[in-house]
Amino acid sequence: MAIRAIRTETGNDDLLRKTSKDVKVFDENLWELLDDMAETMYEADGVGIAAPQVGILKRVFIVDIGEGRVEFINPEVLEVSGEQFGEEGCLSVPKTYGKVRRPNYVKLRAFDRHGNQFEIEGEELMARAMLHENDHLNGRLFIDLVEGDLFEVE
Repeated sequence: MAIRAIRTETGNDDLLRKTSKDVKVFDENLWELLDDMAETMYEADGVGIAAPQVGILKRVFIVDIGEGRVEFINPEVLEVSGEQFGEEGCLSVPKTYGKVRRPNYVKLRAFDRHGNQFEIEGEELMARAMLHENDHLNGRLFIDLVEGDLFEVE
């Protein structure tokens, strides 16, 4: 495993604004990417990370809100409901936060690292994290959704 460099919006990295491609092969290269992404996320104290954030335009992200790591490959949003309005930040927009309105519930279908399909439901922080990371796969950052002003924290 290795810690990878996190791409940042402040570095004007247009890769973060591109749409990711589906994963077609579930092999050791994918597993290495997932393990590296997890190590990178934990090192940066994040709760989620998407492949574009480490320079790979693949539809892959990881979330861990403190209940264990969940890997998502080729995710598809099946259902959303409710509403929450809260603060978000992002490893690719360092030290910057803003208030974002998102669904309070989400149901996703995705594949695990071995190509097995699964469905998962999330509420509150888990829903926010899954939708935030899924946005990365479509070239969207949380700053595109902020209502009100962005603010910085050192």
